[in-house]
Amino acid sequence: MGKSKKSEATAVEASEGGDNYDSKVKFCSVIAKPLADEKLCKKVYKLCKKASKRKQIRRGVKEVVKALRKNAKGICILAGDISPIDVLTHIPIVCEDHKIQYIYVPSKEDLGAAALSKRPTSCLLVLPKPIKGGDGNEEEAKEFAEAYTEVEKKVKSAQIVF
Repeated sequence: MGKSKKSEATAVEASEGGDNYDSKVKFCSVIAKPLADEKLCKKVYKLCKKASKRKQIRRGVKEVVKALRKNAKGICILAGDISPIDVLTHIPIVCEDHKIQYIYVPSKEDLGAAALSKRPTSCLLVLPKPIKGGDGNEEEAKEFAEAYTEVEKKVKSAQIVF
């Protein structure tokens, strides 16, 4: 009886990514710094889901770089387990040039799932305001704004200063 409850609990944890954080960090590149801790990862993924529902997101290397060059503001989220990592190495430099916060998360699969995509995603740019005017529900907008500012503060505190 006790074993079945325990196995059910571990199955739920595995599907939510509970214990998998440490195993995913092993596959991260050496240059994936600053890497979000487990708690911040969950908050970042929740923010990505909210942003994706509200169409406040840029997904993929080409889209993110294009948005950054057009001076879009936001938080850049990069996957740390991209191979080859050279695909992604120029994005932190562009972010620093435009004074945009960025952070690495351990898994491209989790990042893609958080962006409500069926495919793994190497990087995302979460925008503070919707792309085309439509705010939609005011309550949702307020909730998103609170989550955005909270994540922005935590990412800023995790940033490496040279």
